[in-house]
Amino acid sequence: MPPSTRDADEFLIKEIVLTHDQDDRCELDSELLLSLVEATLSCSAEKAIVLDQEFNITDIDLSSSDQEPTSRVIYKISYEMLARCSDGENLHTNTMAILEKLGRYRWGAKMVLALASFTCSFGVFWLILQLQSENALAVSLAIVKRIPTTITLLKPKFKALNVLVRTMLKLARFVTCYESMSLKHELVDDQDRSITKSKIYLATYWMCRSILVCSSQIADLRNSSIEQVHVLSAPLLVLFLVSVLFFLSFMSLVRYRTVVAAWGLYSLGNKLNSFYNDLGECIDKCQQKIETRLYENMLHMFKEKEADNQKALRALFAWENEFPFKNSSSREKIGILELKSKTVLLLITKPDLLPVDKVFFLVQQTTSSESFVVLWVPILSLNEWSSADKSSFEFFSNRVPWLSVRRPWTLNSTVMNFIRQEWNFEAEPIIVVLNENGLVANTNAMDMVWIWGPKAFPFSTLRERELWNEANWTVDLMINGISPLLSEWVQQARNICIYGSENIGWIRKFNQKIKKIRTSGIELEVVYAGCKNPSKNVRNIIHTIDQEDLSNSMTFSTVNFFWFRLETLKRSIGYQNQSTNCDEIAARVRELLEMDSKEGWSVIGRGGSTDVLNLDQELLDQGLEAFHLWRGNAAETGLVRALRTALEAHVDGERCRHEHDEVVAYEEGLVEKTKICGSCKTPMEKFVLYKCDA
Repeated sequence: MPPSTRDADEFLIKEIVLTHDQDDRCELDSELLLSLVEATLSCSAEKAIVLDQEFNITDIDLSSSDQEPTSRVIYKISYEMLARCSDGENLHTNTMAILEKLGRYRWGAKMVLALASFTCSFGVFWLILQLQSENALAVSLAIVKRIPTTITLLKPKFKALNVLVRTMLKLARFVTCYESMSLKHELVDDQDRSITKSKIYLATYWMCRSILVCSSQIADLRNSSIEQVHVLSAPLLVLFLVSVLFFLSFMSLVRYRTVVAAWGLYSLGNKLNSFYNDLGECIDKCQQKIETRLYENMLHMFKEKEADNQKALRALFAWENEFPFKNSSSREKIGILELKSKTVLLLITKPDLLPVDKVFFLVQQTTSSESFVVLWVPILSLNEWSSADKSSFEFFSNRVPWLSVRRPWTLNSTVMNFIRQEWNFEAEPIIVVLNENGLVANTNAMDMVWIWGPKAFPFSTLRERELWNEANWTVDLMINGISPLLSEWVQQARNICIYGSENIGWIRKFNQKIKKIRTSGIELEVVYAGCKNPSKNVRNIIHTIDQEDLSNSMTFSTVNFFWFRLETLKRSIGYQNQSTNCDEIAARVRELLEMDSKEGWSVIGRGGSTDVLNLDQELLDQGLEAFHLWRGNAAETGLVRALRTALEAHVDGERCRHEHDEVVAYEEGLVEKTKICGSCKTPMEKFVLYKCDA
């Protein structure tokens, strides 16, 4: 670059920077607005871009409510441009005036707002031009605005205009993309950052200047209209000759002015294209350094305790602005600051989230506490989002009661690679827990949430070990949360029998025996739970049980959840390396999961009691057949212990031989009371002991 040109650019840069408010706190969603601009300007091209049906202009505004709405800013800039097109002032002066108006915005936002302002006038012009042939209102507006009925003679100008517009769109997207990394610019060397910024300043100036020229060209189109000439007193021949001469001279003038204007537009396009190429090299270089250093920083960031979680959340999500999230139910924009000092559960899934029934259950497990926040982060296996992926995300994100990333397709590729490689996200959903200090407390708390719900707070690996150390094999552990009715029975400490089979004949016989037990006055709640991998046959059995009023039954989706919960228990226990409790629970879960679906099975327990029976069909039938032998003990020892005693007696063929005795001082009524063996939990025989104290 010649010294004179370099000096001129340096002087111009200083002049441009003076128009910029260094605070630049006016926030807007530049990418969303740019998408709207692209869709509008594409209508003049062969292939139009279709906007998302749920697009809302208010989504573009990001700052507080006291900020002027973006739509009003666009209107003001558009009016300013049209006014300056006809005031005859110097083009440089007008460009600087536009930059002054945009002073409170970031550089990428300046570009996009200027383009949006031009789009207002250009869009109206093109809409009227297209509708003239079929709409009377368009014809009237065309006359008022003096828009030509044809652009045949103006094609060179429009071709040049379209080329320039496409270049401006590419450049604006490039700068917007770079500014979306603004919170990571400290990872770039000062010299590289300074060079890139200087080029952005100049590119912004020349884009605004080019837009003013484009606006002027659109405004001047009325001068290209062929005006009718009325010569009332001339003879017809003279009138005809004058008209022909006028037409030919006018056409020559139009062609000349069109070619000159087209060359001017091409010249601006070439200048902006050179900025695009230069910036491309600079931004690519900066982006490579950012991504390399960001990955290295994140490797240490989530292991170092901070005062709060803001640094960690910004590294992951705050690339373009401070409002990267939305409240999915209210669609309100949520900022990073609102998650300060909170435990954040990063629910990382594919865009289609989970099957609907699992979504409902996950909502149930995560919405009853205010001590943590769930943030849904959808990630594709590939980096390209299709329209179907976006539709799926919008469907779920507007219905679940969690926070979600507003536009997950804009997540940084380095962040997504980090999540895949360091947090091992593949296809199955995971929940990564960031505590209030920004540390990763758990790289996958999904099983904890499924099993324990809010009780697992703060969802750390330490808390998981504590929960398993405290856990016992109970009916409550089996069904916690999957059925309100079962949960109510557990709270009321009722006797509960959960059973299953795909043999409807056995199910009928089983329930006949159960009814005899209930008729005798023993409280027992019975519910059908199908079998592992329930088929259509299980669905039919549920219908039959309901129709014949055989017993209570889970819904088909609850049956799926019951077995899913058992699988989750098994998987979670497999990660634990301690506790005999876990060994016992694992054995009981394994027994159920390995049951033959054609055979019957049952689990009988009472509320949260640890005295639980896992029975296969053979033992269950034996125990129920022997009801007359143990019914008398049920009132004293409870149903479960009485049934256990009968089954053990049947297996052993004799009474308990444990060396367990207990001497109790005599008191009135003692003979009628029952004592339980401390070893086998069965009723003990009574003997009278006489002792001389002499």
